[in-house]
Amino acid sequence: MERLILFSFLLISSLLLAQHQDKVDFTHTEVAIQINPDAREVVAEVIYTFEVLGKVDSVFLDARNMDFFSIRLDNKKVKFNNNGKTLSIYKKLKKGKTYALILRYKAKPKQAVYFVGYEDDIDGNEQIWTQGQGKYTSHWLPSIDSMEEKIEFDLDITFDSTYKVVANGKLQNIKEAEGLKTWSYDMQKPMSSYLLAFAIGEYDKKELTSASGIPIENYYYPTDHQKVESTYRYTKQIFDFIEDEIGVPYPWQNYKQLPVKDFLYAGMENTGATIFSDSYVIDPTAFNDKNYVNVNAHELAHQWFGNLVTEKDGNHHWLHEGFATYYAYLAEKEIFGDEYFYWKLYDSAKQLHELSKKGEGEALTNPKASSFTFYEKGAWALLMLREEIGGAGFKEGMIRYLKKHQFKNVTIQDFLSEMELVSSQDLTDFKELWLNSSIFPFEKAKEHLIGNSIAVNDLLKLKWELTTSLEDNQKVIQRYWDATTSEALKARIILEYHKSLSMDFIRKAFDSNSLKIRQALATTFDKIPPALMAEFESLLNDKSYITIENALYKLWVSFPKDRTMYLDKTKNIIGLPNRNVRMLWLLFAVLTKDYGTTDLKEAFMTQLFEYTSPKYDMDTRQTAFGLINGIFKFSDQNLLDLINATIHHSWQFKKFARNMLDELLKEDDQRKRIINLSKQLKDDELRYINTKLNSQ
Repeated sequence: MERLILFSFLLISSLLLAQHQDKVDFTHTEVAIQINPDAREVVAEVIYTFEVLGKVDSVFLDARNMDFFSIRLDNKKVKFNNNGKTLSIYKKLKKGKTYALILRYKAKPKQAVYFVGYEDDIDGNEQIWTQGQGKYTSHWLPSIDSMEEKIEFDLDITFDSTYKVVANGKLQNIKEAEGLKTWSYDMQKPMSSYLLAFAIGEYDKKELTSASGIPIENYYYPTDHQKVESTYRYTKQIFDFIEDEIGVPYPWQNYKQLPVKDFLYAGMENTGATIFSDSYVIDPTAFNDKNYVNVNAHELAHQWFGNLVTEKDGNHHWLHEGFATYYAYLAEKEIFGDEYFYWKLYDSAKQLHELSKKGEGEALTNPKASSFTFYEKGAWALLMLREEIGGAGFKEGMIRYLKKHQFKNVTIQDFLSEMELVSSQDLTDFKELWLNSSIFPFEKAKEHLIGNSIAVNDLLKLKWELTTSLEDNQKVIQRYWDATTSEALKARIILEYHKSLSMDFIRKAFDSNSLKIRQALATTFDKIPPALMAEFESLLNDKSYITIENALYKLWVSFPKDRTMYLDKTKNIIGLPNRNVRMLWLLFAVLTKDYGTTDLKEAFMTQLFEYTSPKYDMDTRQTAFGLINGIFKFSDQNLLDLINATIHHSWQFKKFARNMLDELLKEDDQRKRIINLSKQLKDDELRYINTKLNSQ
């Protein structure tokens, strides 16, 4: 009976906790953690300081699958309940009093902390990093998942002394003992727990200082020292521009950026410590294909929009992603110019318009809207708001909004109220059109583009003339081509209308020596006309790995007699971080008759097949799986690598691997091979395969 009464008490109390929590203000947290990578385990002591705002008899923290060694309140034992999701503390607490809650525990996080590189045989390839947004910091730290609780966190992290540890805040001290180092990081301002982060790995760093005196630390792998400039190009310019454009000083002590392998997203704006995918670690040639500039600016803008002021809940997510996208676009405009800016807006508007036409448009006030809606439609909404109330009023309103709500949580109406105040305008119609409606106002967007970009206007006029004029298409195109200096417009003409253009026109386009135009030309023609053979061969010299990949593919297909020459010319090119050129080269080297000895071809095949291994990044692995499966049969090791990929922490890569495995399991011989290989699988891999086999 006593157990039943106690259980009922705990159940009722847990249901009431959400009502009580607003009477408790957690203000400061001291976190001391030690990480055991072999056991994938975190062992820690945490001290929470909180103030009681009203009479209350319980408090809670989100704590997922943790084992607590000790729980003390003001250094005294206290009643508690740990249900695997929430840690509930039961004690009558006095209004106005400040308490210290001390927790000692261990956890084996199922998510939010990722141990990468510990299963391969490459020394120094090991990394540990966190991702809180959408994954919950409460998997490794008893904390509060709600964004509405903001706390000042200080972190002490103990780990192997041969690695670097990077976390939020200012590094205060490093202590070393018995092969371990303890890195102590101090924060001075409160933040939501999802923004708490650390990363551990082998890193060096380059340091900058912003115009306002903020230290900027750009981390890189020691082997990538020659890629630092091209990876972090324009970082100081981005920082100085965004801080000035927003008009509110950068709110944190310093700013750090560091790449990690197989990150879940492009980047994550942890407070003062952005973690981003190392697929953006690029050399100067790759910069022309895929660079970090937009992600760099986007995550920096989040330090104000998301970190300084934080949405109350998902209904107000526009206040994070739309704002960060908008300021990133402005930073790119500052760096690359107006034309770059307006072409990006044009492409964005077209995609949003197509979604609207298909009935797939979404309101910015819809918490379940897609990332594309929050990012792109959100940026457009801010652009048009600025046009409506004027640049000076927009900036003044933004400053008022940030200063009024700093270190607090906000709603969309909080923002609009400040804009209405400075502009003396009623923004009800704006809100209905740009925020509440699921339809993208394409005509208004097009009007803005036409009024601000001659090149975009010319493209729209060209499209109209080609559909209405009786004049020969090439003559129409030629007039627009000759009249413009816009390389981007000419590249788009090539992409959209190359089938209407003569060989002579195309040849002259090649002679332009414009990287943009030549990138577009590389994608034209499924099979290269002999008259353009020399022009396409010249693309192999361009400073663009995507251009080289396209040219190599089309030349190899179109001119079999010259395959050896093309392979010799490109044999030392790796390409983008996903090894796009190298993998295509290996495939063609294997398939090209008489290219190399039998032993050499075997070596080429071995290297290509090895790219499915977990020692490589997931983009490389996915490309390799696709190439091999399309032309060859998987080796046993490829199948084992594919099964390993089905339990990868990245849902996109995991989904790809699972779909490919499903197709293989439909083939009797492959199914038998997989069953025979299952004895070599690890626990999670075996569990997944058994589930698949038993379900079919």
